[in-house]
Amino acid sequence: MKFRFAIPAVLLAVFTSQLACAQKKKDTWTDPELTAKENPDFLIQGEYGVAKKGQDRAVQVVALGDGKFDAYLLPGGFPGLGYKKGDEKIKLNGTADALKSGDGKITGKIAEGKIALQKEGSDWLNLSRVERKSDTLGKRPAAGAIVLFNGKTADEWERGEVVDGLLRNNDISTKRKFKDYHLHLEFRTPFKPWARGQGRGNSGVYHQHRYETQVLDAFGLEGKDNETGGIYKTAEPLHNMCLPPLTWQTYDVDFTAAKWDGDKKTANARMTVRLNGVLIHDDVEIPKPTGGGKKETPEPGPIFLQGHGNPVFYRNIWIVEK
Repeated sequence: MKFRFAIPAVLLAVFTSQLACAQKKKDTWTDPELTAKENPDFLIQGEYGVAKKGQDRAVQVVALGDGKFDAYLLPGGFPGLGYKKGDEKIKLNGTADALKSGDGKITGKIAEGKIALQKEGSDWLNLSRVERKSDTLGKRPAAGAIVLFNGKTADEWERGEVVDGLLRNNDISTKRKFKDYHLHLEFRTPFKPWARGQGRGNSGVYHQHRYETQVLDAFGLEGKDNETGGIYKTAEPLHNMCLPPLTWQTYDVDFTAAKWDGDKKTANARMTVRLNGVLIHDDVEIPKPTGGGKKETPEPGPIFLQGHGNPVFYRNIWIVEK
């Protein structure tokens, strides 16, 4: 005797929809080699041009998921090498083999590590993909530095977790507290092509657990105070020096704590910040803590790495007290 079971149509539809979504995409990648094998968009997104000063044009290509991209044509070359924040840039959108500007005058294709652009039907630009690196990447601890993470142990951190030699951003704080210092650290945001805005690789480095230098996949964006390089809700970076996701990036920060006369604050905290080796904040005054930061007091405070639900990893962290 054979038995037949009927699945209600509604349940079958739900199951089929969920299965299709599961098969459609893995939405977060944290390993560059695996990402290159699993998602072809990863090898298309990135920077196209020449990584030196004096260039006329450069292009930043941002993956949006499902084989779609935004491409930003920047006058003067890459940020930090010629493009000035606020200068007009041209946005193209589409697939790798069919990019188009809003007015349709510029079209482009990306293939074999190159982007070819046409202007009003005529060949115009042909740029190769490049991978820029911070000139402070892998910087060794300075004389007198306290090494906060070297890839071996998270002993300097409350709740610290080492994953494949990297430090995970699980809302962790240093056990030590600091006043004035120079901090070097390196971070890597995940590849989340379907995410947008603050959902795309969000983390943050809190100084004294009070003032945040934002971490986000802000590659190709405007460079706001809530994007990588921003002193959150306080100051926008001079340049958007954020590199593509899954690229190792660097923060080098000179922090001066607020000054106090007893319980009265007499001077605000200040920061000079370099992102990927480029000056983005020059002795900027910080009048109050970031939202979510601890209350200002005369006491020193820890370095805090915000979780925010995104797998951001850190390495090579050291600090020199002043």
